[in-house]
Amino acid sequence: MAASQTIDPVPERPQVWPLSVDAYRALSQIGLIPEKTELLYGRVFHKMSKSPLHSAVVQRLLRLLQKLIPEDCLIRQEQPITGVDSEPEPDLAVIRGREGDFWEAHPRTAELVVEVAVTSHDFDRDKARAYASAGVKEFWLVLAPERRVEVHRNPTGDRYAETGAVNLHDELVSAALPNVRLNLREVFER
Repeated sequence: MAASQTIDPVPERPQVWPLSVDAYRALSQIGLIPEKTELLYGRVFHKMSKSPLHSAVVQRLLRLLQKLIPEDCLIRQEQPITGVDSEPEPDLAVIRGREGDFWEAHPRTAELVVEVAVTSHDFDRDKARAYASAGVKEFWLVLAPERRVEVHRNPTGDRYAETGAVNLHDELVSAALPNVRLNLREVFER
């Protein structure tokens, strides 16, 4: 006769139900999802508070980019881009079109998206899948403490085919917006 074995119960895990973009918006409108969140891959994430360095770098980039983008584009700051299962709010996005084009719906893609990371490198890097899936032509992850920029280009499915980095003493040139050329010293120096 075999000895009876005790089976340890499976530990309970919190169940997570993915949200659609429409459900996320509806729950937000009735106050069931707190402000300062964004939807990524069907899950709601709290947005981190912004450090002075983060805010300063975003402001500097906004000022520099405004001078360089084509007339048929606009810059949106912390505004949604709607994907299939995500609605991230990048620090900056250069969108083709006019303000009036987005009164009824958020943009579904962008020419260029910029995320500035001070302590959120991995979280912001993970957004690359959402941006590639949305067909965002170019994604810059600005690593502020390191004074460098990771560049992601040529979206293919949920990945970027081309990834590289630009360091402090180099020029950052956009492939999606050829007039956009930034000297990184101009971005990072006080």
